[in-house]
This record gives sequence, structure tokens and C-alpha cells, in this order.
Amino acid sequence: MLEILYQDEYIIAINKPSGLLVHKSFYARDAKVYAIQELRNQIGQHVYPIHRLDRKTSGVLLFALDTAVLKIMNDRFATREVEKKYLAILRGWSPEELTIDYDLTNDDDITQNAITYFHRLQNAEVALAFNNKPTSRYCLVEAIPETGRMHQLRKHFKHIFHPILGSRPHGCNKQNKLWLENFDLKGMMLHAHQLIFNHPIHNQQLILNAKVNEEFSRVGTILNLDLSKYE
Repeated sequence: MLEILYQDEYIIAINKPSGLLVHKSFYARDAKVYAIQELRNQIGQHVYPIHRLDRKTSGVLLFALDTAVLKIMNDRFATREVEKKYLAILRGWSPEELTIDYDLTNDDDITQNAITYFHRLQNAEVALAFNNKPTSRYCLVEAIPETGRMHQLRKHFKHIFHPILGSRPHGCNKQNKLWLENFDLKGMMLHAHQLIFNHPIHNQQLILNAKVNEEFSRVGTILNLDLSKYE
């Protein structure tokens, strides 16, 4: 059963598990299960995804329950009236805060402006030898993308040399191998923890929060991060 965060007659939001595709994709033809069909079967009616999350990204995922509401919310996403907040665990100690304004090229070879703001929440250092050093450093950040390009957060954090732990291909392969061998980490440490927007019909502000999954919590424990507000 999918965890439902909010539901009324117009919209529904779930906490999407990591590894679940939103819908059929050319890039993941091996998948047999999708969030759309799972949620449709669970509530007994059609649902229309308003935005997307990567397969490996967990967190708040919003659906419309009819096409009129879908259009309203699509327009609000397009005009940046919806705020999306993500938690990520990065390699190294990032700057305390930064706005990354770095254009990205999509699969059609079109270059698009892409902007991400983030601030660092906590630092971590653990006794995990890497690159001839006895310890490894990581940090927990909250990221707010102003644009919604494909794999934007993964690409932006790689661009500033603080890749998301577990990200493939836009990550650090050596770090990912280190964590796979030492901690059996197969997930990606990126979670859409909050969505803020005005209701498409009633117009009151909604703040939807999604708890981090067990894998994210486990990594937080290994790194001695305080995730109590997000669990």
C-alpha cells in the first residue's frame, strides 16, 4: 500500500518509495509496477501525475484526480508557484549555502537554464578510509530547485563536486562502491521531503511533508546525523 499524505476530491499526494517509477519509461523498460497504476488500484479511480520524481528519488508526489485540476497545477508548476524541498546527503562538506545557476542539456540536446538553491543542515565525518585518508566527510543539505530539469539536483551537486551519495550515473562511482561494499547501500540519498502550494480549487496554502525512508534513516544513523524532524 502506498502511503497517502493528503487526499480530497481534487488532488492526492503520496510518499513515493525509492525504486518506484511514476509511469512507464523508455529508460526503464524492465519495470512492471508504476506509481500511477498502484495508486489507481488503491483508491479505485484514475489519477494524473502533476510532476515527476526520479525512480530512485523518494518523497512527496502529487496527482490530480481530473484533467481540469491537472491543467491548473501544471500551470502553477510552470510559473514556479510551487515550492519543492529536498533532503540530500552529499559527499564532502559543501558550502553553507549556495545558488547553483548552471545550464543543463536535455536528451534532445537542448540547453536549458537550471537553478538550484541549497543550504547545509549538518556535517558528518566517519572512520571510513577513502583516497588515502582515514576518514570520509559528508553533509546533509536541503535543496530547493527553482527549475525542474531532468536529474537537475544530481547534475548540479556533481557540478560543484559534492555528488549525492548513491547517485548513478551523476555521482561518485568510487564512493558508491565504498558504501555498497561496507554498508550494502543500493539506494540514492535524495528525498523530496516537502511540497508547498496553494490548493487548485480552494486556494488555501498546503504544506505536505513526507518522512524519509528506512534506507535514508539507516545512512543517517551511520553518519550520526539528526534526522528526527524528518522521520
